Amino acid sequence: MISSNKMVNQHGFFKGVNQTITVASLSMVFAFVLFSVVQIDLANSVYSGVKQWITSNLGWYYIAIVSAIFVFSVWVTFSKFGNIRLGKDTDRPEFNNFTWFAMLFSAAVGTGLMFWSIAEPLTYIQGNPFAEMANVAANTPDAAQIGMRITTFHWGLSAWSVYVLVGLILAYFAYRKGLPLTIRSALYPILGERIYGPIGHAVDMLAIFSTLFGTATTLGLGVSQMNAGLNYLFGIEINSINQLTLIVVVGSIATFSAVSGLQKGIRLLSEWNIRISLVLFAFFLIAGPTAYLFGSFFTNMGDYLSNFISMSLWVDPDPERQWQGWWTIFYWGWWLSWGPYVGIFIARISKGRTVKELMLGGILSSTLGAFTWITIMGGTATYLELYSANDLVSVVNQNLTMVLYSTIEAINVSWLTWPMAALATIMIISWFVTSADSATLVMCTILSMGDKSPPVKMRVIWGAGLAAVAGILLVAGGLEGLQAASIAAALPFSLVLIVMAYCLVKDLYSSTEYQETPNIIPPKLKPELA
Repeated sequence: MISSNKMVNQHGFFKGVNQTITVASLSMVFAFVLFSVVQIDLANSVYSGVKQWITSNLGWYYIAIVSAIFVFSVWVTFSKFGNIRLGKDTDRPEFNNFTWFAMLFSAAVGTGLMFWSIAEPLTYIQGNPFAEMANVAANTPDAAQIGMRITTFHWGLSAWSVYVLVGLILAYFAYRKGLPLTIRSALYPILGERIYGPIGHAVDMLAIFSTLFGTATTLGLGVSQMNAGLNYLFGIEINSINQLTLIVVVGSIATFSAVSGLQKGIRLLSEWNIRISLVLFAFFLIAGPTAYLFGSFFTNMGDYLSNFISMSLWVDPDPERQWQGWWTIFYWGWWLSWGPYVGIFIARISKGRTVKELMLGGILSSTLGAFTWITIMGGTATYLELYSANDLVSVVNQNLTMVLYSTIEAINVSWLTWPMAALATIMIISWFVTSADSATLVMCTILSMGDKSPPVKMRVIWGAGLAAVAGILLVAGGLEGLQAASIAAALPFSLVLIVMAYCLVKDLYSSTEYQETPNIIPPKLKPELA
């Protein structure tokens, strides 16, 4: 087997990384930024056109692939391979369960839930295809429940299975088979040593492309909401200049965190993300409609589970209606485009866990965390919309980024309004930084052929590149440009993921070690091993 060390430069500017894919990837990013700056109107038109074409012609494919990923995840979790340890049989997890979950959830969610947990259900309450099919009137309690159902669906089991499955496949080939922690390694069962050639380079470049644009989508959304928070707190104007300034400032902090490494910057930030979030949740839960929220949690869970299959397979038959493209297809594209980044990061922190521990812990705990978040924050907003004089729907329609702060204000605990708004803004910044630094570390890990500590200068370069792409997308295309980038980046990686899943199955069934390892098949069930 070719050593991955031979694939990275040992001297010069590109020391510690593969020069071929580094130069090619940087050229790709530079070309994109140049095009978007020089031809802003054309770039905006291209982004919109790409999104429109994909949602109109391939919406069914996005629905099918995410549903298939969930089914496959269930199978591999409860198959006879569930007790395989991701590493040597004597290896044990590097991180305790709380730290592991904190890093996984922080890297995967980013600022997404801060942005959408309130805005999404308040958008759906005004009307959606599921409410129309059920003949439910807009702005009613029944419409609110359907809105919560759709929101939890977009952040539920199917979504998390994308991330965790990619993480499983990469951890298996990296720690069980001794291959580099990169996407190309998952194709070893069919390509063999050719993963170190042009095909492997192309696959890793695709992973970098997907990571870069998928993460830039979240960062663009996050900085918009960050600007809204500073406007609420200090009256700072909401405009592109201030948002670009925020990207530069917070992107610099994220790069510094990435340079600090996993054990220091990312780990500490992730743990504090969870702790700070609990404070804000306590405010919503105690000062808000407490009994309503407790009841909603169980109602939302039951409603989601009872409608899970039908929602997972529903494809809008109306070609003129854009709702599914704007929402479900965007979400599935978002999750898929983040697959390489979050998958590699999950693999990086999951050595020593078993297949079942990773899959169940990653999917179920993250889904439960997202459900809790959505119920507390989204449930509070819908309650205030339905049963008080507050008109939060109008806020959503005017400016999605302001509705979080309007909800905090509407809870009407005057002496805590400003502190909680400030805390929410700190949370947005913290989640923003965690996503950016994790993504930067992952891209550099790919470029360094799986090195856990890639060169510092490359982390700086790619941290700056990520911030630049987020800023360009935000200015050139706004929210639609961000959505288009996410959906487009997901398409090629989804095809690679299909092959990765096939390679996992092929290797699991062809490796004789799984017929002989006691922790897979107990000796008492296999007499010849006795």
